[in-house]
Amino acid sequence: MNWQDFITVDPNVCHGKACIKGTRVMVSVVIDNIAAGRTVDEIVRSYPSLTREGIEAAIHYAAELTRERVVPLSPEAA
Repeated sequence: MNWQDFITVDPNVCHGKACIKGTRVMVSVVIDNIAAGRTVDEIVRSYPSLTREGIEAAIHYAAELTRERVVPLSPEAA
């Protein structure tokens, strides 16, 4: 799965938040629904513009965001 094929960030859509391509459904909405215990089928019923692949891409995107990275706080810390 290449989540980049399904996730888009556009400053003119949802204030630049990551969304499922072709929708105005933010990745955070999908992840919030999963965290609340909703199934993929329930999410698709609630958001008919979503596909199972879009939901899977949102999960992969969220996983990518959680990977630990060292981010220098200042040029001196680098």
